[in-house]
Parts: sequence; structure tokens; C-alpha cells
Amino acid sequence: MSDGRSREALIQNLKDAGCGCKCVEKFLSLGEEGKTGEQMKLLASHRRQLLDRVHAEEKRIDCLDYLVYQMQKEDQK
Repeated sequence: MSDGRSREALIQNLKDAGCGCKCVEKFLSLGEEGKTGEQMKLLASHRRQLLDRVHAEEKRIDCLDYLVYQMQKEDQK
């Protein structure tokens, strides 16, 4: 990752993945220190947070689907 474009691409990828400035800075700092394992832990933690949000949104969708189902069931009576 010696050239600037690779670094910029990495930063953009982290931002696209929803990493904030602090996360990006921490990731880059760990990379400069050669702490690849810590970088992986940071990415895994961020992934878990994203997945938790996905699951929370899925529960909300399920609630809406159930409400629609109940309303359609009532209309059929």
C-alpha cells in the first residue's frame, strides 16, 4: 500500500463500509504499526455492529409485515 491511490482507495472503501473518521484513523494507525491482527479485530467489530443494525431493521420489517397480514385478514371477513 505504498502509493497514494491505494491508500485513498482503502480509505474510500472504509468510508463506503460505514466507518467514521475515528475508525478510519485507527485502522490506518494500526496498519502503520504493522498490527494486522488488530485491524482485523476492528473490521470484525464494525461488521458486527452493521449486522446488529440489519437484524434490528429486519425485526421492524417483520412487524410491518405482520400488521399488513392482520389487516388483510380482517378485510377478508
